[in-house]
Amino acid sequence: MALGMVVRLKRFVWLLLAHHFMVVRACHEVTYGQYIQEYCLSKFQSDMETLRKTLWCDWDMTLGWYGELTNCTYQIAGRMHCFWPNQLVDEFFIAIHKHYFKNCPVSGRALRDPPNTILCPFILVPIFVTLLMTALVVWRSKRSEGIV
Repeated sequence: MALGMVVRLKRFVWLLLAHHFMVVRACHEVTYGQYIQEYCLSKFQSDMETLRKTLWCDWDMTLGWYGELTNCTYQIAGRMHCFWPNQLVDEFFIAIHKHYFKNCPVSGRALRDPPNTILCPFILVPIFVTLLMTALVVWRSKRSEGIV
């Protein structure tokens, strides 16, 4: 009976200590949100403001800054013992996209027709091949001699 009581007491003490360590090591989301706003977003905003709004959708211009923003949120999460990605990071990036990239096409480039020098061969070559094959079949069908 005493051994069972000791085991229960050890479990209780372990639960108290484990709870204490989990609270100390847990992510404090409010502070994390403030840090990513203050350190990460402020840098990204100043970088993006150096570009004209028409260039915000140019992935070649913004890719480096976007990567730095992502890395910043990751580094702060690691220092604060937060999981990454998490719901706060998801909401943070959704807000970034709604503000900076809402008018951008999904591919990162504006969709447009290719130049005529590229488009015309892709249209004309299949038409000529179809006409040529049709003429060849008609010509061959009229010459039945020599077919076994």
